[in-house]
Amino acid sequence: MKTPPFTQLAPLVSATTNALLPYLNKPFAIFGYSMGALVAFELTRLLSFEYNFTPLHLFVAARHAPQIRGSALPIYNLPETEFIHQLRRFDGISNAVLENQELMQLFLPILRADFAVLDTYSYRSHGTLDFPITVFGGLQDQTVSYANLLPWKEQTSSIFSLQMVSGNHFFIHSAQDILLKTITEKLNVKM
Repeated sequence: MKTPPFTQLAPLVSATTNALLPYLNKPFAIFGYSMGALVAFELTRLLSFEYNFTPLHLFVAARHAPQIRGSALPIYNLPETEFIHQLRRFDGISNAVLENQELMQLFLPILRADFAVLDTYSYRSHGTLDFPITVFGGLQDQTVSYANLLPWKEQTSSIFSLQMVSGNHFFIHSAQDILLKTITEKLNVKM
């Protein structure tokens, strides 16, 4: 909590890469959800193109393809009241937390930093990846549509699949069994 949060994607990905490098001597896959999908994508690009480490598979969920510019205006720099109002729209933080002044003062800098990472991201073409990408989307997700998930296909020269599941943007909770089943099947893992 005392470490300053990342507000740009490149330093976040660089720090994550440095932390992971000692553990990449075995086959690995990467999963990223929402903001994590963007982090996972840029992480796999850095690992593949700069370090020659190729994951078996990239799994991303609840995030539009990186080359698609989000339609929403930046929110990380809004005044506090407006920022909290925007957080309510995502339906991912309980009202009990949003209405707790003490908790919000603790979490606001972290949440603003996360949105700064997203809101300031600028996609740069770097060539296609040569490993499979599987994308998950929520059928009731009001922020990420099927049409915005499908262009992930452009990011790989390998196998691409897109699976829509029941749920809103936070379908990771309601569709956990489906996600785990699909991931283990794609990786041919025995459970």
